[in-house]
Amino acid sequence: MTAQVDIAALADRLERISIGYAAREGIDRNDDWFLLKLVEELGELTQMQLARTGRSKDRGLDAEQLDARLAEECADVLGHVLLFARRNGIDLDAALDAKWFRWERLA
Repeated sequence: MTAQVDIAALADRLERISIGYAAREGIDRNDDWFLLKLVEELGELTQMQLARTGRSKDRGLDAEQLDARLAEECADVLGHVLLFARRNGIDLDAALDAKWFRWERLA
């Protein structure tokens, strides 16, 4: 059995968290912020991958810690993709169906 993810409900939860974070930190979540934050998180994911694979400094972390940080950065990237899509009125369910899941129907 395949687990189904309710993308809209997940985005709702992330939106509430992001609003609280921005309020605490005094951040204006304008249109640019959503994309810039996504790029920042992608950069942090890249840093962790480079560190895990020995292509940059290890940042004082052992292999287990680097793996955990990589997972956290993946979560950050996914979260910010969902927030960016929500901010821009993108229906990710429809976009995934059109871009990815159509290949299942062709098989």
